Amino acid sequence: MARKKKGIPIHGWLVLDKPLGITSTQLVGKVRRLLNAQKVGHGGTLDPLASGLLPLAFGEATKTVSYAMDGRKSYRFAVKWGEATSTEDLEGDVIETSDHRPEENDINQALPQFHGGISQVPPRYSAIKVDGKRAYDLARGGDEEFELKSRVVRIDRLELVEVRNKDEAVFEVDCGKGTYVRSLGRDIAKALGTCAHIIELRRTRVGPFTLEHAISLESLEEIGHSPAAEELLLPVE
Repeated sequence: MARKKKGIPIHGWLVLDKPLGITSTQLVGKVRRLLNAQKVGHGGTLDPLASGLLPLAFGEATKTVSYAMDGRKSYRFAVKWGEATSTEDLEGDVIETSDHRPEENDINQALPQFHGGISQVPPRYSAIKVDGKRAYDLARGGDEEFELKSRVVRIDRLELVEVRNKDEAVFEVDCGKGTYVRSLGRDIAKALGTCAHIIELRRTRVGPFTLEHAISLESLEEIGHSPAAEELLLPVE
């Protein structure tokens, strides 16, 4: 006899504005408990240091995750020039430095080379599998020998939106499936004759979902398990 699943059957999409400092998996667990849902999955992992859109699929909606994730994603991100880190973001150790700071005009002139289909090597600290093991596990284990192959990803829009100071710049990007923004920041810096790492990353769009659809975790916790919470669900379609 099949074991009865815990929770209640809920079907549809809930779009969360993920806060900083929590993993996508931890967030799924929190929401599952809040709504007492039988089945829930997320559409597209966000690192703990990233915020923004994390669509959660409940029940029958889990069957449509791959369709939603094949759509365009949009991010707003900030880089710090002059320091490269092992993880290509704030979590890692500084592994390279440069005194060169690019000017705004130079940045804008470099961006067109990152439009369309571009070749990109994923970060060593990523979930890419190498001989059956995750790259981040190999990197944390001190294995310096493994290499990640480059792959073609799609960039539909890349714009410089703010130069905060000589050390920091803010960009927006619309990109296709499999694009790593950390790698994009690294490669922009290389094209400008310097190095850099991501200091802020916020996802603003996933496929059909935008921030207009999103609710904060704090707001969801205030509502708790109630009819009001289920009313936030978007239909599977």
